[in-house]
Amino acid sequence: MDEASSCGSGGGFRPGVDSLDEPPNSRIFLVISKYTPESVLRERFSPFGEIQDIWVVRDKHTKESKGIAFVKFARSSQACRAMEEMHGQCLSPSDSKPIKVFIAQARSSGSHRDVEDEELTRIFVMIPKSYTEEDLRDKFKVYGDIEYCSIIKNKSTGESKGLGYVRYLKPSQAAQAIENCDRSFRAILAEPKNKASESSEQDYYSSMRQEALGHEHRVNMFPFEEQPEFPSFEKNDIRGQETISKRLSVVSRVPFTQEQLCSIFDIVPGLEYCEVQRDPYSNYGHGVVQYFNVASAIYAKYKLHGFQYPPGNRIGVSFLDDGSNGTDLLRKMATQMVAAQLASMVWNNPGQQQFLASLQFGGSSGSQLPQIQTDIVLPSCKKKAPPETAVKERLFIVFNPHPLPLDILEDIFCRFGNLIEVYLVSGKNVGYAKYADRTSANDAIATLHGKILNGVRLKVMLADSPREESNKRQRTY
Repeated sequence: MDEASSCGSGGGFRPGVDSLDEPPNSRIFLVISKYTPESVLRERFSPFGEIQDIWVVRDKHTKESKGIAFVKFARSSQACRAMEEMHGQCLSPSDSKPIKVFIAQARSSGSHRDVEDEELTRIFVMIPKSYTEEDLRDKFKVYGDIEYCSIIKNKSTGESKGLGYVRYLKPSQAAQAIENCDRSFRAILAEPKNKASESSEQDYYSSMRQEALGHEHRVNMFPFEEQPEFPSFEKNDIRGQETISKRLSVVSRVPFTQEQLCSIFDIVPGLEYCEVQRDPYSNYGHGVVQYFNVASAIYAKYKLHGFQYPPGNRIGVSFLDDGSNGTDLLRKMATQMVAAQLASMVWNNPGQQQFLASLQFGGSSGSQLPQIQTDIVLPSCKKKAPPETAVKERLFIVFNPHPLPLDILEDIFCRFGNLIEVYLVSGKNVGYAKYADRTSANDAIATLHGKILNGVRLKVMLADSPREESNKRQRTY
């Protein structure tokens, strides 16, 4: 569309082209009479708040109005209230046709659809994990009528994740809540439900993930020199400079979708949750990512801070306080790393197994090798089945990056009951477990497959029968 902008000469701040949508949803789109002057627009819309500029769209050649205009407010709540009260109204007694008022779509968007109500009325907030839905409602009802509140909970434990949604009846109420609530809530507009991404974006992300996984050495993961907006992250920055947690904040100059965010951070094992956020004060992309363990979160921050998506745009990653004790998390992670190092040393040099078994940790003659370190809940130990018991099910186990010590492996798999034997294949990162009961074997798969124990990720699946296995070509790893 060809257009020329007409703006008032009444002084005041006039935003530049790059800040027309700062904050987001602060511009309204008007369908008006071709004969409506700008002075009337300013008179009728100034009661709703500070007007930064007015644009009347005109024909490129005749300079006549096309009956379309934009009004830029200083705040999102002002624009939303103007839309709510002026849509369907007549600007003057002589007008026979009511005007139409909408929130203008961001200029950076490739779509020209109207902004939907759900995009303007539902906000995403960070809350204490002790909050109930009633607590959340009490905190935010001062800004307007609430349609519903919901708290995001862990599907397994039912515990709050410290995140929630509040949906208002009017866009102006949601905007007021974002602008005026305590900054600790980090309130922003929530991404619309079931918002599908374009197939081309999915294809790009799929190829990007393969490149990151298979050719990581080709990707410059730390190009910070030309990026003053995001602080650099060195290997020793995590000590004492910011709170360590399992939750990360993600910032990008280019907005991203939920699927894109998850595709990036699912590269690092242990992803629990991701949520795209909309910041009313900028056009940047914002998101929250949470992992099951602090080791994965630290690795994700180390690897993905400064990652380029799309090419030329670097994302910033930082820790968010999730209410957990950072010291305990680091201590637990350190224990896992020590256990993994010991396991690696034993596997690479079998002659040291007897030496390690004789070590006395803490000076106690009754001490044992490192205990199992994991975030999953394991059953209590159970007795093994007699060696001569008939085998009902065999499990095939894959270890990454190396096998666990045999005593720890036996301790893990015997907890599901009816374990006959567990053993490792010499020189390979695989092993087998034999069970006298199929239910016990299935329980082991359901609990352990894809999980991390003592710093080692396990893949646990049903093994082929010996007859089927003999007919196959030998596995190569």
